[in-house]
Amino acid sequence: MTFKKIPNHLAVIMDGNGRWAKKRSLDRIYGHIEGIKSLKSVIKGVMEYKIKYLTVYAFSSENWQRPAEEVDSLMRLLDKYIKIELPYLIKNKIRLNFIGNIVRIPEQSKSTLLEAVEKTKNFDELNLTLALSYGSKEEILDAVSKISGDVKKGVIRIKDINDGLFSSYLYTAGIPDPDLLIRTSGEYRLSNFMLYQCAYTEIYFTKTLWPDFRKKNLTAALKNYEKRVRRFGKTEI
Repeated sequence: MTFKKIPNHLAVIMDGNGRWAKKRSLDRIYGHIEGIKSLKSVIKGVMEYKIKYLTVYAFSSENWQRPAEEVDSLMRLLDKYIKIELPYLIKNKIRLNFIGNIVRIPEQSKSTLLEAVEKTKNFDELNLTLALSYGSKEEILDAVSKISGDVKKGVIRIKDINDGLFSSYLYTAGIPDPDLLIRTSGEYRLSNFMLYQCAYTEIYFTKTLWPDFRKKNLTAALKNYEKRVRRFGKTEI
């Protein structure tokens, strides 16, 4: 299927893994495992539709407050997933990146992530970004702190601060703002995800739980996006 208009950058809040598992009387980790199948399906669809950037909200800074057992399982799953999928990323020339404060990520998982980032850094068929231990408020405050420090050191002047310069201090520096954000599971909020970057992003909400989200659901979201008129605060021409 072809579209007259597709997003250059698609962002996804992958929500509903726990509820999917609960509906089936399963442990929450099984929802996360099934969610990986959804991610693999979406990646394939994104490549087929020639979308260049895909950013997925994998683990928020607030998720550290979840039960330790679930967090530990998620970190092991992250390590396992990257190791298994790295050959696929390399074969399809997918560049893996991450945004977020990964200081708290266990060393084994962090090492696996950084190794995959290094091995795929020269690819550009798809730029796949994992938001890990990510929180947009923390990102913005960190940017403000760094800018303040550079102003104090004379690296930049206050009058030079604009959208472009501020964006260069965000974790997403070098990545275009999302054109379309998909949130699954029927929730209607951004949950501290790319608050600055999504100022004019089109948002698509679906009641589908993330583990049930597959290429057909992605296609439906893209069909909806194709009908959108993006004004960016201007009047329609």
